[in-house]
Amino acid sequence: MRKKIYVLDTNVLLQDPLSIYSFQDNEVIIPAVVLEEVDSKKRLMDEIGRNARHVARLLDNLRQKGQLHTGVTLENGGQLRVELNHRSFNQMQELFIDKTNDNRILSVSLNLMIEEKQTENPRPVILVSKDALMRVKADALGMPAEDFLSDRVVSEYSSIYEGYQVLKVSVDLIRQFYTQVPFPIKNFVPELHLYPHEFLILRDELGGSSSAIARVGEDGKNIYPLFYGDEIIWGVKARNAQQKMAMELLMNKDIPLVTLTGKAGTGKTLLSLAAGLMQTEDERLYKKLLVARPIVPLGKDLGFLPGEKEEKLRPWMQPIYDNLEYLFNTKQSGDLDKILAGLGSIQVEALTYIRGRSIPEQFIIVDEAQNLTKHEVKTILTRVGENSKIVLMGDPQQIDHPYLDEVNNGLTYVVELFKNQKMAAHIKLEKGERSNLAQLAADLL
Repeated sequence: MRKKIYVLDTNVLLQDPLSIYSFQDNEVIIPAVVLEEVDSKKRLMDEIGRNARHVARLLDNLRQKGQLHTGVTLENGGQLRVELNHRSFNQMQELFIDKTNDNRILSVSLNLMIEEKQTENPRPVILVSKDALMRVKADALGMPAEDFLSDRVVSEYSSIYEGYQVLKVSVDLIRQFYTQVPFPIKNFVPELHLYPHEFLILRDELGGSSSAIARVGEDGKNIYPLFYGDEIIWGVKARNAQQKMAMELLMNKDIPLVTLTGKAGTGKTLLSLAAGLMQTEDERLYKKLLVARPIVPLGKDLGFLPGEKEEKLRPWMQPIYDNLEYLFNTKQSGDLDKILAGLGSIQVEALTYIRGRSIPEQFIIVDEAQNLTKHEVKTILTRVGENSKIVLMGDPQQIDHPYLDEVNNGLTYVVELFKNQKMAAHIKLEKGERSNLAQLAADLL
């Protein structure tokens, strides 16, 4: 097979520093301008800054193998080279005259492609970029360009694990399910592949009204009826099938990791807070209810806002407080603050203040988890202490992070990698319950 040359854009390295090892035995080119862009990010105190520093260390270690501008051999058999030449704008100045960093990277790629075409056995030159417009520009120049897909756990959003499936069965089987617990579904549908804690919606195969919702056991063979599905938890009752499934997972103390996805208004936050309050305040299963959100919009620095930490956080955490006001049925401004101060067991934080802590015996809710990277999710989950339960929730189709999308974010990453694990469970909420207008807006917009 003919080898290829891959030219990496800066955003690929900042998304995944180990991306240089993702191209098998082909040659990987890093333009000099990419190093300058990476260098400009290394002082940032966020995920991008961490990755920039990681890239710097990787390249520094590779220098031990030889000079990077002449090329070094990688562990996977490929070649890595820092390209110092091929910067001429002559070939593209009529189309893109501004000497921006993006255009410099395009120029290096184009000049390499032209040079390769003059050889006896030319190798394909492919630009790899997470920037869609960069790929469009490359296409305008007649140059192949690809997105970096190795960081994706699934190929597209529609194939992400949903946590339940619909099964059409006979009415007799539905009746038998209600009378026999546990019910060995594998005896009746042996070819059915089931994950631990997955749900089944059993429907009459003849189109009748008979139906049932079942939860798959840890072994993936038996199914059980819901225990909490129709219960009123802290004044909240599930309104649809998926909410019943979510409540079943949230109230199950034997499942320490629960992930919830769904559009705005599907009830993710309200259900999680109700279950957390029930198990923290009433059942005393946990010492504290900890609610956190990543601070992504308009940057992560809170210092420009006036007041103490709680006052700075209030605008970012307001969606959480709105749900707490509903659950506590507060009437006047300030009532919620008095209640929370009196209880002392409910803590609302930004994820900025969670990282680095050890969190035992707590019910932890992480909202907007789709804005977390894989590294950040790993950092959070590895801090969960003994006898704690953590709920990650969000809408993967609403991403505010510049280098994340619906299939490579931390929430999707956890959903896919933990679907086979007995300690984890997932459900995708489908129907909006906020209002008919909110549901219509979520569907149309």
